[in-house]
Amino acid sequence: MMALSQTSNLGNTYSLLTIKSFLIWTFTLAVCLLVVGFPLVVLMATVGCLLTVILQSVMPMSAVLLVAGGLISFNVLAVVVGAGVLTAKGIHPKEVKWLSWLHGESEEMQATVYAACPLTCNIDL
Repeated sequence: MMALSQTSNLGNTYSLLTIKSFLIWTFTLAVCLLVVGFPLVVLMATVGCLLTVILQSVMPMSAVLLVAGGLISFNVLAVVVGAGVLTAKGIHPKEVKWLSWLHGESEEMQATVYAACPLTCNIDL
C-alpha cells in the first residue's frame, strides 16, 4: 500500500511540475513575442491591414474581424505550441541561461580591475 501511495505522489508531483513548466514557458514566450518580437508584430499588423482592405472588397462579411481573429489566433497558437514543444522535450526554464531574469537571479558581473591593481593590490601595509 505504501508503494502505491508513493507512486501516486510522484505522478502528481511530475504532472504539477510539467504544468508549471508549461505555464512558465507560455508566459516567457508571450513576453518575448511582445517585447523582442515587436518588429514582427508591426509587420503582421501591416500585412493584416493590407489583407483587410483586399478582403473587404471580395467578401461580404467583415474582413476586419476575420483577419484580426486569424492573426490573434495564430500568435496564441504559436506561443502555446512553442511552450508545448519545449515542455515535451523536457527543457525546464531554470536550465536556460538567458532566463535568469525570470527567476530573480542576477547575472554575475566581473569585478573591475584597474590598471594599477596588479602592482598595488597585493601589498600589505
